[in-house]
Parts: sequence; C-alpha cells; structure tokens
Amino acid sequence: MSSCCTPDGSCSTGTSQTTTAVADSRTTVYAVSGMSCGHCKATLTKAIGELDGVLSVDVDVAAGQVTVTTGGAPDDALLAKVVDEAGYELTGRVS
Repeated sequence: MSSCCTPDGSCSTGTSQTTTAVADSRTTVYAVSGMSCGHCKATLTKAIGELDGVLSVDVDVAAGQVTVTTGGAPDDALLAKVVDEAGYELTGRVS
C-alpha cells in the first residue's frame, strides 16, 4: 500500500464534491483502510466520482469511511477495484 503523504506529514489537497438529485439514488457507506490525509480524500473522490452511475462521493479520512451515492444499486466489486487501484483497501460496507 502506498502513502500519499511526505515523511513530514504534508500533502497536497484539492477536493470536490458533486451532488445530483435522482429519483432512484442510493447512498452506501464503505469502510476504507489506508487513508491518512487530504490527498487521500482527493484521490478517492476523483477515482470513485469518475465511475458511471456515481452521483456523489464524500470521503471521511478520520472515520475511514467513504459515502457513495449512486443512481441505482452500487457495484461493490467495481468500487473495490477502483479503491484498490488507487492504493487503498475497501474492507466492506458500513451501512
């Protein structure tokens, strides 16, 4: 697992969050390990947000959770793959 922070604990940040109202949207909270800073948040927000069907992403680094709102049922396997490719580990659903 790679760290996105420098040894002195600094990192670059830049986050964005988009929200779109959809009648059949679903919000799912996932536990993700390996996150430690704002750069981690930005990386996962971008990677997950680019997936088809994802309406919004909210990353809570301190809690180790990622909340994903999708238009319909989320694809857990695809989300796990994208999180893994970004250098983190999706360990399961929280709710």
